[in-house]
Amino acid sequence: MMDFRELNRLNRRDMLRGTAMLGAGAAFMQPVPLWAQSGTMADIRKAAEAGKDASIKRIRDWIALPSIAAENRSMPEGAAYMAELAKDAGFTNVEIVPTDGHPGVFGTIDVGAKRTLGIYFMYDVKQFDPAEWSSPPLEGKMVERPGFGQAIMGRGAVNQKGPEATFLAALHAIRAAGRKLPVNIVLVCEGEEEIGSPHFRQIATKPNILAALKKCEGIFIPFASQGKTGNVTVNLGSKGIIELELIASGEKWGRGPKGDVHSSLKAMVDSPAWRLVQALQTLVTPDGNKPAIEGWFENVRPLTEREKTLIREAAKAGDEAQQKQALGITHWIDNLSYDDALIRLAQEPTVNIEGLVAGYTGPGGKTVLPGKAVAKLDLRLVPNQTRAEAEKKLRAHLDKHGFTDVEVNVSGGYDPTEVAEDSRLVRSELATYKKLGIATSINPRMAGSWPGSTFTAPPVSIPAAHFGTGHGSGAHAPDEYFLIDSTNPKVAGLVDATMGFAEFLYVLAAIK
Repeated sequence: MMDFRELNRLNRRDMLRGTAMLGAGAAFMQPVPLWAQSGTMADIRKAAEAGKDASIKRIRDWIALPSIAAENRSMPEGAAYMAELAKDAGFTNVEIVPTDGHPGVFGTIDVGAKRTLGIYFMYDVKQFDPAEWSSPPLEGKMVERPGFGQAIMGRGAVNQKGPEATFLAALHAIRAAGRKLPVNIVLVCEGEEEIGSPHFRQIATKPNILAALKKCEGIFIPFASQGKTGNVTVNLGSKGIIELELIASGEKWGRGPKGDVHSSLKAMVDSPAWRLVQALQTLVTPDGNKPAIEGWFENVRPLTEREKTLIREAAKAGDEAQQKQALGITHWIDNLSYDDALIRLAQEPTVNIEGLVAGYTGPGGKTVLPGKAVAKLDLRLVPNQTRAEAEKKLRAHLDKHGFTDVEVNVSGGYDPTEVAEDSRLVRSELATYKKLGIATSINPRMAGSWPGSTFTAPPVSIPAAHFGTGHGSGAHAPDEYFLIDSTNPKVAGLVDATMGFAEFLYVLAAIK
């Protein structure tokens, strides 16, 4: 999922690097601190600089409140805090939106502008183990990141509280500068992104929210898009996802024990754990690299030749060795070339095992035959697959292969997202990056996932994408951080990232 996860950041920031949309050399013609130095933008920059400490405190305080949907931790508090952040930034009609799961938040800013922009936020974060961190994950300490500068470290720092708070900082700065927002804004926020957004559609299709969204030119999620080169990638979509558990148990199977028994009994007792292993083996080819679920590829839309060309062109500027080092690998899947691996990354649906749990997993051995085994899976989907189709085919496949007893418990997911390259939202992104002197490439499809299809599909039917400058890393991992004071002239720190969002609002208002 958002997978603004570390791999996704490699996908969209480092693995597909290029200058497809700008003239040669445009990336480094001016350092970030020279952005927008006159008139309205100069006033907004002064306000952003004056509000920097408040912006840092906003991020730090937000990090200190971890709303973790998977653990049902601080969810009402997270929604309430999100609502207060929205009100403080100037949103009106702010409401906490109940769902069948955890609540969302909605608000609007209506300045009577000709155009309206949608903004998607998430207030939930991933789980964490403090023992794995070099700095307490809820303290938001400032740390040095070599090659980048001073960063704030904590769970949610880059995924997504830092970028989201930076967008809010832009609204604060525009107001503090005495300037009027150039566009109206609709904010839609959820607290279940990290568990597959199982109830987000309930929020987006609530009548008053749906009516507001349908007025939008498009919607984006703020994110930190820059690596060391400062270049960015504009994604024209993302894969969908289904998160689920497969469960094999003696109770459901009617064979094997209902609970753990002594392992010596394996000679005469069936094993639910091996039952699960056998079921898993049917889902993919023997090497584990391609889904083997019946009918899985019948609706898959292959990449077009143009899309493949975009990937190959961007790959020329990529650093294959650095990517392999960052991922801790020596070969791409099936020993593919870098170009072909990147094409496969964008094109192929996947069946992935996130985790396997059965019996005893502590130190040493414990001679048991488990009565239950669980596999946590994620299935990545590409156009024109759908979540509903995939769930149905997975169940049918298991049944056909004799695994009617293996339970499929889906916890969340959504369809793939696609956005038109000529949409006003994408054109505004490209124009803003160009104005900021940032080299930009186009990626046909991000391998990671976010619930953008909630917006691109009926009944909302608006473009949805990502936008932002700045840098961060470690999403879903220990030592997650978001850059505050940049020492790299090609990469935006907090104030410059704030200005990037402000620039976008004015570009969107003016672009034809």
